[in-house]
Amino acid sequence: MFLIRRFEELCLRLSNDAQIAGSIHLCGGQEAVPVGCLGALLPGDRIIATYRGHGWAIACGTPIDSLLGEILHREDGVNGGRAGSAYLTAPDHGFLGENSIVGAGVPIAVGVGLSAQLRATGKIAAVSIGDGAMNQGATHEGMAFAAALDLPVVFICENNGWSEMTPITRTTRCTDLADRAFGYGIPAAVVDGCDPEAVRAAVQKAAQRARKGDGPTLIECKTVRLMAHYNRDVEHYRTQEEKAADVQRDPLPLLRKSLIEAGLTEADCRLLEIEVDTLLDAALTAASSMPPPDPSTAPDHVYSGSTTVGNTGAGAPPMPNAPPVRMQYAEAINAALRTELEDRSEVVVYGEDVGHAGGIFGVTRRLQRDFGESRVFDTPIAESAILGSAIGAALDGMRPIVEIMWADFLLVALDQLVNQAANVRYISRGRQPLPLVVRTQQGATPGSCAQHSQSLEALLFHIPGLRVGLPSTPQDAFGMLRAAVACDDPCVIIESRALYPSEGEVHLGASVEQIGGSRVRREGSDAAILSWGSMVDTAITAAEILAGEGIEVAVLDLRWLNPLDDSQIMATVINAGGRAVIAHEANMSGGVGAELSARIHERLSDGIRPRIKRVATPDVRIPAAPVLQAALVPSVATVAEAVRSIIFQSSEELGALKSEAGA
Repeated sequence: MFLIRRFEELCLRLSNDAQIAGSIHLCGGQEAVPVGCLGALLPGDRIIATYRGHGWAIACGTPIDSLLGEILHREDGVNGGRAGSAYLTAPDHGFLGENSIVGAGVPIAVGVGLSAQLRATGKIAAVSIGDGAMNQGATHEGMAFAAALDLPVVFICENNGWSEMTPITRTTRCTDLADRAFGYGIPAAVVDGCDPEAVRAAVQKAAQRARKGDGPTLIECKTVRLMAHYNRDVEHYRTQEEKAADVQRDPLPLLRKSLIEAGLTEADCRLLEIEVDTLLDAALTAASSMPPPDPSTAPDHVYSGSTTVGNTGAGAPPMPNAPPVRMQYAEAINAALRTELEDRSEVVVYGEDVGHAGGIFGVTRRLQRDFGESRVFDTPIAESAILGSAIGAALDGMRPIVEIMWADFLLVALDQLVNQAANVRYISRGRQPLPLVVRTQQGATPGSCAQHSQSLEALLFHIPGLRVGLPSTPQDAFGMLRAAVACDDPCVIIESRALYPSEGEVHLGASVEQIGGSRVRREGSDAAILSWGSMVDTAITAAEILAGEGIEVAVLDLRWLNPLDDSQIMATVINAGGRAVIAHEANMSGGVGAELSARIHERLSDGIRPRIKRVATPDVRIPAAPVLQAALVPSVATVAEAVRSIIFQSSEELGALKSEAGA
């Protein structure tokens, strides 16, 4: 505890001397909580902390010099300067890291507990949150998820009385935040967070309960905040009386007094303090001598080193000569899930209604029957918990495949993809893979309302660290999903609800393909149509109509938006003389089509004059009425019209063609 206090005081001095850039959140006054907690846990248990987490990292055994080096943003810091003070992680020491998003670590810890339960390791996960996080949706979703599945997780609320700069008493009517746990049917305890022995006893009881399979516990540790919310905070909102009251509960003098009463001498205590000061002096010398990170490495480690994925797991060898099977798009997804469940013991499939009911579209039908409730299971309606738990499970060695029923529902929990999953590999400098797959479906279909019909691929396409694929055929629905499962990066597979009943041939025995790569669905050199997902069939039909007019149009199915197949895109457009239509169902502004158009214009040689046109849904919401949808979503006719407009140089030429076509 003294080491943590001195470390935080050192960090504050370094910050005041302008040796630390940015904000740091110090845990002075709360040292008893991480020390007491770690005193009750076993090797192999995992810890996730808040952004006020230096003390947790130290209690886990993270080397002091590399910890300080990270806070100083040095190359030899524990994360190479990529995480800094509020997001550092040291998984080699059981510390899965801080989280700079309030409450977001709870669902991730739940996933770590899920992995421990499924693999019967006997380990548990402990996650610390502040009192403010008890008002966060992700916290409640995580607790509901853990309670429903009896997961081995200990939730620790470090209640220092301040939700950043607002007293918790102003935002909640609860005297004890722990009371909220009873609404989830899980036990709770309130302990003196300034007493490490009280914390240890409570965590020990909760850990024993979790290891027996009795599920999670919430422990509220009532503690104090002796340092400001962050390093530049002058605490104008606190009275001197409030600060003085906290000083009276300072855990270090209280512990020193109890140690002396138990038999230690003043000299003994002073020797311990000298040892800590010596250790910190050495750490500061080491950290200060560390070089800054190499600027040339700043773009590195966003994705795994290669998009090639190797084998089909432990199942049967590839059978490329086996005859294809004709099946529906939805059936192909089911077949891919079945294959991965058979081949990989670390694969689990879960989400809302995917188990017993087999999914609202029948895509996961019979999987729970055949693989059991431990491999295919239903969850609470809690998207943050579903996505966050997938992150935690992947961090602990699983390959989860989770379903978000509608792409629109991703918006409820986008933090877990953008702020959490996409960062893991980068922050760990490529050392920590995150092999998880999110399945969802999107698009407008007759009768679907504005909250069930959006095409949102551009939001995910924008995020470095996520792989994004949109299969348009049953074969790709099968092959791309298997490629995603084999990948060590987080992948989002966006299916098309409209395509679920479509049929095609599927090679079930084919080898696992690579992540990435487009597919030329039709050859042609007069123009090209670039598309993906549900719009590909529309593009092909438009091209066939144009072929009847003597216009040969190539259709390129991009399949993967991340990674984009830039070389094939440019080859197809160049072969078409720079004439291309980009067609997508998502609305026009800020869509993927705009990025494609910009890339083509930037990369075409001076000898080719690009003629690019985007066809998309206008910038409106999607109505439910079929007749209104049809007026907005691009059709075969609008795609064909766009191709004609880029081929013919004048309105007279286009008018003549229309007259001829009408005749």
